[in-house]
Amino acid sequence: MPSTADPDVLSLADALRPCLLRVSRQLRREAHRAGVSALDALVLGSIKRRPGVGVCDLADDEQMSRPAMSGHVKRLEQAGWIVRAGNPDDARRSGLRITPEGEAQLLAIRRHRNDWLAGRLTGLDDAQRAALQAAVAPMLDLLAQRG
Repeated sequence: MPSTADPDVLSLADALRPCLLRVSRQLRREAHRAGVSALDALVLGSIKRRPGVGVCDLADDEQMSRPAMSGHVKRLEQAGWIVRAGNPDDARRSGLRITPEGEAQLLAIRRHRNDWLAGRLTGLDDAQRAALQAAVAPMLDLLAQRG
């Protein structure tokens, strides 16, 4: 972890934080325009990436209580976006899988979010877009460090 005494790092953090928060807020709004909550999008995406994942693992991943995640999963099941499937490694447990309807919701979310973001990117010049493209890999590395 960098020293809090490093003024360059603190200045960069101070500049990035509000920008990232605004983008995050807007992307959540775009998910709502697609008819789902940001948590719906997050959970559906997690299940798509990890078919068979359990409720407890989802709760741990999202740092939520297991009962809260269980309630959310039940709501997604009732919507027909996910189903429970047997776990081949442990008959006492079930995993979650995304349904075609859930896949359609994920596509709608992605489309709304990408359309919003692409609309903003078209207002930038080539140099600005190149600078953002160059920042993508370091941002992904940064965000991959959970905790």
